[in-house]
Amino acid sequence: MEIKLFFSAVLLVFLPFLAYHAESVTVFDISKYGAKPGGEDISPVLAKVWKEACEATNASKVLIPKGTWYLSQIRLVGPNKAPLELEVQGTVEANPDYTKLPQKDGQWITINYLDGFTISGGGVFDGKGEQAWKANDCHKNPNCPKLPIVRLSIFTYITSSIYLNLISILLIQIKLLMHACVHVIMISQNLSLNFIKNAIIKDVTTKDSKNFHCNCISSQNVTFQRFTISAPGESINTDGIHIARVSNVKVLDSNIGTGDDCISIGDETTDLHIENVKCGPGHGISVGSMGKNPAEKDVTGITVKKCTFTGTSNGVRVKTWPSAPATLKISNLHFEDLTMNNVSYPVVIDQQYCPWNLCTKDKPSLIQISGLTVKNVRGTANTKEALLFSCSSSKPCQNVQISDIDLKYVNSIPANFTTVCENVKPTVSGKQIPPICPTPVQAS
Repeated sequence: MEIKLFFSAVLLVFLPFLAYHAESVTVFDISKYGAKPGGEDISPVLAKVWKEACEATNASKVLIPKGTWYLSQIRLVGPNKAPLELEVQGTVEANPDYTKLPQKDGQWITINYLDGFTISGGGVFDGKGEQAWKANDCHKNPNCPKLPIVRLSIFTYITSSIYLNLISILLIQIKLLMHACVHVIMISQNLSLNFIKNAIIKDVTTKDSKNFHCNCISSQNVTFQRFTISAPGESINTDGIHIARVSNVKVLDSNIGTGDDCISIGDETTDLHIENVKCGPGHGISVGSMGKNPAEKDVTGITVKKCTFTGTSNGVRVKTWPSAPATLKISNLHFEDLTMNNVSYPVVIDQQYCPWNLCTKDKPSLIQISGLTVKNVRGTANTKEALLFSCSSSKPCQNVQISDIDLKYVNSIPANFTTVCENVKPTVSGKQIPPICPTPVQAS
């Protein structure tokens, strides 16, 4: 009885406090400011209420209610003075014609320079990308037409490091262009997040992006949770989340199905944790490709854990270019507790990455990979090479530990179902199906 009275007293003390803070969130509902669902462009109203929300000194929320809303293009830029939330309950649709983007030097939705930011609401960002995918045949046609250029947006933002910020954005642009076919010029992404701090993106879907679904660049302390990415496997160049120049980013409890990497990881990424992600269709979760740009910086602290890959063309992989100038280090990679369902090449370290013969292999990669743990990988593979470790002859992989591998071929096991090991001497323990390298070091 005394305990109940104590908690009742505490509740009475804190209820006014909680009520005050609940009331202190200012809601900017775009439908109350003149936006209408259907075919009318909501970008003018959204830009107006966004500016007011950023100026608010108390917590605020920009609300896109249920319904279908047409958005031509938007740049949502901080700084914000108080916690800010974009709650999307409805479906926001892009123009299906990729040539109609109003500003060709921007993404569809760009969000920059925020601290204490949330995207939520259960809604959908629909990029209407089918026409763009059909126009993009550069993966097979060297004479393909060039598509309209859409670069990462650069905004004037007065800080002591403005020039470094601009250079950072430009380097990421170059990386994205190299990630694609050399002839293709990038078209718009669904979500471009740059210079974001202390943010969470949760319970929303990005669908059918014309290009990458989402990038997270030059940001810190960002969490993607229950984030859904949806596009068919034949959608060209539609990476799910591209992450680069970040620290302390998490991707949790999410479903990603697309036509390229489910998650691609660029340079200067530190402390990235990916857990309980379902990937497929897609190209898997990739570190890289790395090496083309001499200014690329080290990658360290990448964990991929408790993830499931279904029908993907790779599971987890690291890609570096041969005959390339970069000398960064890739270290402390942990691939653990992974399930493979009919996957090609479940684990890949490829330091001779050269798609479409865009390079020569006369010189080895100069990138050092070290501190790699591959643990508890199980399921089925549809390639005879279950694990492929093709390390650099100039910088052999170091401190590689492999344990508890249980992979089966999807049909009857071929005689040569195996692993490939070049310039690596892993330490192995536990189950080894298939056998791990011809002459591994047995863990003591």
